[in-house]
Amino acid sequence: MKNWAAGRWFWAGGSNLLARDGEVPLVLVRPRLTAEPVILRERPVEKIRVRVGGGVKLQRLVAWLATQGLSGLAGLVGVPGTVGGAVAGNAGSYGDETGRCLARVRLWTPEGGLVWVGREDLDIGYRRFALPGAAGLLLVLEAEFDCEVREPIAIRQEMIANLKKKRASQPITAATAGCVFKNPPGGAAWKLLAEAGFAGKRLGNMEFSGLHANFLVNLGGGTSDAALTLIERAQEAVRELCGHELELEVKVVP
Repeated sequence: MKNWAAGRWFWAGGSNLLARDGEVPLVLVRPRLTAEPVILRERPVEKIRVRVGGGVKLQRLVAWLATQGLSGLAGLVGVPGTVGGAVAGNAGSYGDETGRCLARVRLWTPEGGLVWVGREDLDIGYRRFALPGAAGLLLVLEAEFDCEVREPIAIRQEMIANLKKKRASQPITAATAGCVFKNPPGGAAWKLLAEAGFAGKRLGNMEFSGLHANFLVNLGGGTSDAALTLIERAQEAVRELCGHELELEVKVVP
């Protein structure tokens, strides 16, 4: 999946998808929504508003904001996908979430067509983004963010520190679909998985990372059948260990 985002299923770029083996009955939508970020509200206001196309790579936006001295998304350094996908999944990392500084978003739905929707009219939470009343598919075409003004060097230092921590604790260069499970309230999915013995657990060429147990790594030629089997076994093991029901963050399609 590339350069689009569906609110209930996909992050753009396919960065959180686990497709089943064989032919998949899906239609691929690839609008080229790559309008570069622009500043809409200038200083000296308290927050600066930025508009960007939904198909712009998230890391392009994160880096650009840093050069402009605008903060709010620095924690998302290293997160793959596009802006539209990050909005649709309310991507978050190291205390920053897209939904936290999102001001409004331009959406397309089969029911309502094109419409700008303010943050206050959206249902946004932990890894959740929805338009109340929308039955299913929605596309994120553009997004506007309200960002705080900070010294560019301070933002860059924060990004460098965050990326260093990610490289040391997550398999960010491996073939993964991102985090497999959402964190349960008050806990960390990776920790529960490790305690249940799933760090480094392998089936065929799919393996829960030994570096960070909430990442499922394709070691080469891995199958979705093996991945789904590992996921089911992990959920059962954690349930038996502590009673937590791990909810998928990765999207299984169809």
